[in-house]
Amino acid sequence: MKFELVVLVLAFTSKYPVKTACHLHYSVFRQCALDALEDMAKWFSEQDGEVALFDATNTTRERRKTILEFCCPCDNSAAAHSRQYSVFFIESVCTDKCTVYQNIKDVKVTGPDYDGVDTEVAAQDFVKRISHYQSSYEPLCEEHDRNLSFIKIYDQGEKFLVNKIRGHIQSRAAYYLMNIHTAPRTIYLTRHGESVYNVLGRIGGDADLSIQGEEYAHRLANYIEKENIEDLTVWTSELKRTKQTAEYIKAPIVNWKALNEINAGKCEELTYEEIQEKYPKEFAQRDDDKYRYRYPKGESYADLVSRVEPVIMELEKQENILVIAHQAVARCLLAYFLDKPAEKLPYLKVPLHTVIKLTPYAYGCKVEYIKLEVPAVDTHRSKPKVVQETRSSEDALSTVPKHL
Repeated sequence: MKFELVVLVLAFTSKYPVKTACHLHYSVFRQCALDALEDMAKWFSEQDGEVALFDATNTTRERRKTILEFCCPCDNSAAAHSRQYSVFFIESVCTDKCTVYQNIKDVKVTGPDYDGVDTEVAAQDFVKRISHYQSSYEPLCEEHDRNLSFIKIYDQGEKFLVNKIRGHIQSRAAYYLMNIHTAPRTIYLTRHGESVYNVLGRIGGDADLSIQGEEYAHRLANYIEKENIEDLTVWTSELKRTKQTAEYIKAPIVNWKALNEINAGKCEELTYEEIQEKYPKEFAQRDDDKYRYRYPKGESYADLVSRVEPVIMELEKQENILVIAHQAVARCLLAYFLDKPAEKLPYLKVPLHTVIKLTPYAYGCKVEYIKLEVPAVDTHRSKPKVVQETRSSEDALSTVPKHL
């Protein structure tokens, strides 16, 4: 049986269902839904998709029935054999009028429907639109829909109702939704100060800070103090260079093993030149698929993403945090908050001696780069143009940054 996941996003409130959608007659909805579901089926079959998001806002039991009949047909047709998708419903319930109205002002009125319209005028118009949605919306019912897989979120996480969760993906989705943070906060992200190994061009290891790295630790502490961040907590890895970078900051410090730099295995503490000389084929294979390539006796970026996932989930629950991490780990965190695809993740630029200020908001994340004006070597290596195993050393080392 083919197992896929369809997430149907249903957002409403007991008074105001907050989600933009057309108020459609059922017959019109049915055809629109079937067209969208056919596109989803192509995603699964032609592009090897595993998870699809289907927006079923302003739905009814009859409309949900249409979706279920498409995803889990009971007849013996060819479609029934090719389409057996696991369906998971998500519903958000909010009864606080102030929260609903703030959501409208922060999110809804910035859309194309209200381009050039005064914020207050647009907000009032959307409130009227919500009352129109309410007339047809039918929420998930614990009794009537007891056989469905779903999660209901009440008042932005004050309470949850989880019903018949099946499989790993649904479990992970429910876990994420139960930990997601909706209040305003800021995440400060930085790499450790320049290390002795950075200067020498060596990867991995557990080196101390260089003289310039030590200066950055002082500058970072001064910057954080001037920011006057309420209830700040500092997270570091268990390696010396992150701990030394956090040394002068006046805030609680937590060391995470999960924040340790990517394990380069037998390539630990080597320069790129030494890796090319000793393991040229391995070096080429990593350049060919940097996200999935695993260092011998070490890790790949895909492994690292899995390792960092618990940190991300914990970040979603926290208020203001400063994360002092490493280049590869910082790339994973940035890719998550900035919604970058896997193939771009290993090449995200995370310069030394720079604070990255992340401010999550609905449907996005504001990012600011603050350079603290302490010189440091460049450790970013772009993907070479030539990645074949037969390439020359010159081609392999063409993008290696300068070092001692």
